[in-house]
Amino acid sequence: MSSLKEIKTRIASVRDTQKITQAMYLIASAKMRKAKEGLDRTRPYFTAVQAEIKRIFRTDERVENRYFYPLEGTIPPDGAIGVLVVTADKGLAGAYNQNVIKAAQELAAQNRGEKELFVVGEYGRQYYLRHGVPIRRSFLYTAQNPTVNRAREIANALLDVYDAGKLKKIFIVYTDMKNGLTSEVRVTRLLPFHRAQFASDHTERHVAFGFEPSIGKVLDHIIPSYLTGFIYSALVDSFCCEQNARMEAMDAASRNAQKILDELSLQLNHVRQGAITQEITEISSGAQAQRRNAGEEHV
Repeated sequence: MSSLKEIKTRIASVRDTQKITQAMYLIASAKMRKAKEGLDRTRPYFTAVQAEIKRIFRTDERVENRYFYPLEGTIPPDGAIGVLVVTADKGLAGAYNQNVIKAAQELAAQNRGEKELFVVGEYGRQYYLRHGVPIRRSFLYTAQNPTVNRAREIANALLDVYDAGKLKKIFIVYTDMKNGLTSEVRVTRLLPFHRAQFASDHTERHVAFGFEPSIGKVLDHIIPSYLTGFIYSALVDSFCCEQNARMEAMDAASRNAQKILDELSLQLNHVRQGAITQEITEISSGAQAQRRNAGEEHV
């Protein structure tokens, strides 16, 4: 059995660890709240952009554009695909990163053509480097601070290779926060868009609009903004899911630490009681021995 000093030392160590996990829980909560506020401030703009694209299709349902599937609904021919993988910068977030990597691997296995990887997050970069998987472009800024400017940089990089014809399709693998409690990994096609995504609602009042210099040119200018908004939303969702996963992991760690503290406290009491009992037994035995010695001397 451990000594009294060893148990006290371990209790102090577990308490220090518990303070760290509780602090990390609070930090993750604050970061998630801040990211959500940033998304809420910019969401109206990107919602308006989506509404304008819908308005274009209400005006001309047969408009052709390279960012959309052809009018006949045919699927573009097989070719190289791009995959934007959004991971965290570090672990301590449960299975958050592993789930994203697994989904990206499944997507790659389903497509026979060449794959080009675009990675956000140090965890994903290090994973692919360790496994010898080539990365087309790694966005080296941290995943801990998603901003519109960074989302725009990613969108422009993806559009450059898509417009050059090097990629036929582009997907994004990220973690979506379904509600305040659960999250799931999503695999979404960024390009080309399907027309159904911007299908007009026939109950809406239709007002004729003119587009200059042409509808196609307007779409060419508005699509990058819409893509930026989608990527920014995905970055924020992923970041919030990461912080939520880290909060759950730290909360579980704090509970486990408390369980260990309870067990150690019980063990400490047993050791202390055993030591007291042993001392009492030794004192009692010594007293009895003295009484016997005194009786023998008296005789």
